[in-house]
Amino acid sequence: MRAVIQRVGRAQVTVAGEVVGRIGSGLLIFLGVSKVDSETDADYLADKIAGLRIFEDTHRKMNLSVVDIRGEVLVVSQFTLYGDVRRGKRPSFDEAAPPERARELYEYFVSRIRTTGLKCETGQFQAMMKVELVNEGPVTILLNSSKGF
Repeated sequence: MRAVIQRVGRAQVTVAGEVVGRIGSGLLIFLGVSKVDSETDADYLADKIAGLRIFEDTHRKMNLSVVDIRGEVLVVSQFTLYGDVRRGKRPSFDEAAPPERARELYEYFVSRIRTTGLKCETGQFQAMMKVELVNEGPVTILLNSSKGF
């Protein structure tokens, strides 16, 4: 499972002109699921992300988590995080999970984030989405449940 985490002042997702998810200060998470991922991968990422100390304390050091600041989370599914362009210029998505399994793990991940007490909004699975965000910092973190990066 892969995640791109962005510290945001605000973010929102629109589908067909309608806002389906909106947050204020917190984290925008783009989440990709591979065909070998399981609930264990989702547990690892949810725990890691909730505890990431990427918000500034009173000394301007990144010492606080999204839980500490009582921030919000917006999770957007993004199978293209498993796009492989090592051969050619057209991405291969062979490593991405099939939609049914990806949806299950995506929803499981969202439920794990919500168990932390955080407000968690979502995009719309398998929809063409427009994502708007204001990245603060900018701060962007890449995570992989296999701990490859």
